[in-house]
Amino acid sequence: MSHSPHVLIIVQNLPVPLDRRVWLECRALVAAGYQVSVICPKGPGDPAYQELDGVHLHKYAPPPQADGAAGYAWEFLYCWVRTALLSVKVRRRQRFHVVQACNPPDTYWALALLWRLGGVGFVFDHHDLNPEVFLSRFGEPTGIAGKAQLRILRWLERRTFRTAQRVISTNTSYQRIAWERGDVPEERTTVVRSGPDTTVMRPVEGDPALLRGGKHLVAYLGIMGPQDGVDGVLEIAKRVVLDKGRTDVRFALLGFGDCLEDLKGRCTAMGLDDHVEFTGRVGPEQITRYLSTASAGLGPDPLNPLNDVSTMNKTMEYMAYAVPVVAYRLTETVVSAADCAVYVEPGDVDGFADALVELLDDPERRAALGVAGRRRCERELDWRPQAENYVGVYDELLGFPSKGPFPEGPPVLDGDLVDRWGNRLVDLRDEAALRAFAADRAVR
Repeated sequence: MSHSPHVLIIVQNLPVPLDRRVWLECRALVAAGYQVSVICPKGPGDPAYQELDGVHLHKYAPPPQADGAAGYAWEFLYCWVRTALLSVKVRRRQRFHVVQACNPPDTYWALALLWRLGGVGFVFDHHDLNPEVFLSRFGEPTGIAGKAQLRILRWLERRTFRTAQRVISTNTSYQRIAWERGDVPEERTTVVRSGPDTTVMRPVEGDPALLRGGKHLVAYLGIMGPQDGVDGVLEIAKRVVLDKGRTDVRFALLGFGDCLEDLKGRCTAMGLDDHVEFTGRVGPEQITRYLSTASAGLGPDPLNPLNDVSTMNKTMEYMAYAVPVVAYRLTETVVSAADCAVYVEPGDVDGFADALVELLDDPERRAALGVAGRRRCERELDWRPQAENYVGVYDELLGFPSKGPFPEGPPVLDGDLVDRWGNRLVDLRDEAALRAFAADRAVR
C-alpha cells in the first residue's frame, strides 16, 4: 500500500483522549504514518468534532445512564446507531481501510460486516470480558431472563471474535480466551499491554497541600463500578482511621463511575468525610500531583471471574509514579506488579488495612517498593515496545511500511527542570534522590 492508510477507531465506554489506552494507540499510529479517526461519546464540554495531535475525533452526545436490561439494550442500540451514522460521515470525508472496535460492548462486529462490503478490514481491541462482567456483577444466573442475557453476551463475543481479522489482547489471559473461547488462530492474535508512557508519567515533587494537615495520602485511581471494589476502600479507611485511630492518614479517590454518588453517601454515613476525598473525573495534571504525593496506591479489586484475569491500569500507573502498591492477590495484578507490591489474600479487609498501616510506617520499605516499581515500568512495562507490537498488527494486515522503529523517548530530565504544568520533576537519573522521594513524598 503506497498511500497512508486510514484507521477508524470506535470506542463506546469512554471519551477519547480520556481513554488512555486508546489515546496512546492513536498517537502510535499517527507517529507511524497512519491517518486516524475516532468515534466516541462526548465528555463534559467536548465539541462534536476536533482534531487533536493529528487525530480526528468525532463525538456524539452520550445516552442517559442505563438501568436494567432494557436500559442497557437501549444504550447499546443508541450508541450503535450514532456510531454508524458518524462512520458514514467519516467515510464521506475520507475513505478508511480498517475499523478497530474497542469493547465493551461486543456489538460493533455488525457494523464491521457492513463496511466489509466496501473492502474495510476489522481489528478487535479486546478491552473487557463482557460475560465475566455479567457474572461478576450478578453471579451465575438461575432465572430464564438472566440465562438469556448471559447467552446473548457470549454469542456477541463469539461473533466479534469470528468477524475480526486480527485480535489485540491486553494480556495473555485475554489472548488465551481468544484462542480457546473464540477459536481465533494464534497467528491472528497479538498481546498489547496497556503500559504507561514513562516519558510522560513521571513523578514530581509532592504537594503538601493535598495532605490537608495529615502525614500520609493514600490514593485510589480508576473507574468506580460495581465490580471495582471501591466500597472496599471505604471499609479499609474505616479500619485505618476510625478503628486504629490513624487520623494522620487521608484517602483520595480519583475517578468516576456508576457507583460514585452511592459511595459518597456511604462515606458520609460511615463518618469518613473528613478523611476521604472524592475528586471526580481527573486529568493528567491532577493525576500527577496526587500520585506524586501519595504514600501508597490501592488495588482493592475483589476476586471474581473478571478481575482475576484483567490487567488493572491503575497498578502500573501507581508504579510509574514510584507509588508502592497494596493490592489483593489476583493473577494478572501479580503479573503486572511482580515483587513491587504488597499482596493481601482476596477478601481479607482487616489484613489489607494492617498491611497498609505497616507500609505507611516503614519509609524504607516504601522507598524500596517505589523505586522498584518505577524501574519495572521503565524496563518492562513501558508503552513504547507495546506501541511497536500494536502498529505491527496494522503493518502486517495492510502491508504498509510504517515509520519504524519508534524513536527513543525524550531524555530523562534533570531534577531542576519542570513539567508542562510547572511542577518540579524528580531527577530519575539519581537513584538516591528517587529513593528519598519514594520514602518521604511531600513530607520533607
